[in-house]
Amino acid sequence: MRTAFKDVTLELAATDERLVLLFGDISVYLFREFTARYPERFFNAGICENTLVSMAAGMASQGLFPIVHTIAPFVTERSYEQIKDDVCYNGFGINIVTCGASFDYAWDGATHHCYTDLEILRLLPGMEVMQPGSKKEFCALLRSQYANGLPSYYRISHDEHGEDLPVSFGRGVVVRDAGAAVTVLTAGPILGNVLKAVAGLEANVVYFHTLKPLDTEVLRRFAHTKLLVVHDAFGLFEAVAAEVPGVRLWRHALPDQFNVYYGKLDDIRRAIGLDPEGIRAAVRRVQAEP
Repeated sequence: MRTAFKDVTLELAATDERLVLLFGDISVYLFREFTARYPERFFNAGICENTLVSMAAGMASQGLFPIVHTIAPFVTERSYEQIKDDVCYNGFGINIVTCGASFDYAWDGATHHCYTDLEILRLLPGMEVMQPGSKKEFCALLRSQYANGLPSYYRISHDEHGEDLPVSFGRGVVVRDAGAAVTVLTAGPILGNVLKAVAGLEANVVYFHTLKPLDTEVLRRFAHTKLLVVHDAFGLFEAVAAEVPGVRLWRHALPDQFNVYYGKLDDIRRAIGLDPEGIRAAVRRVQAEP
């Protein structure tokens, strides 16, 4: 998705001189064409994530549309205070685009993993929170939201789910309506594993690329079924529980422990049960519930 990020910012910058990029010493070489075309609109502040957010807030106060980009845990968990006070409290419209997702840096250990970003940012007043699962989704969401004057978060990943789905900000997608008693709710790239998991099973599948605002209309459509949230982060389960209380809700997501496994993304998903086999077992467990 980072290549798509480069392409869409070049496209937007060509017609909107208010768009500026602030990077935390990552993806700089990938964006060399942007730097060559618009050197006065590209800032690499280095490994100074708090400063990146505060700089972006100042630029937004002057009518610019800043996009902040670096690795997820360093600009969300580390810079949460700046996002809360400098951005959301003041109502400034900055865009935060992160890479890394939950386990994209699987080999770098817990410092580079990010489990909580979607949930902690979802709790901030006025914040938009998105987890696109494909290049198409990310580009459509960035185009529609970058200049709306609201703080927006986009969590991009190396992985993609491989499906060509409709994209409309704030709207969920019914990927599969089998009239089943169990509905799997999911978000982001893990949808690919979910669809493999439910092959041959009686299960509906509803997908979200936007966690805030959450599409409660589509949730209520399936509220009579048993809802199973399958997610590779915190955020979706909590949003569903908060927005549509009283439903029968189960969670198959991250365990309450630091991830201590090394390897590639698929290795970690397998170790914590987010591979197709682990998800399939979770669906069957919920099917067996009364």
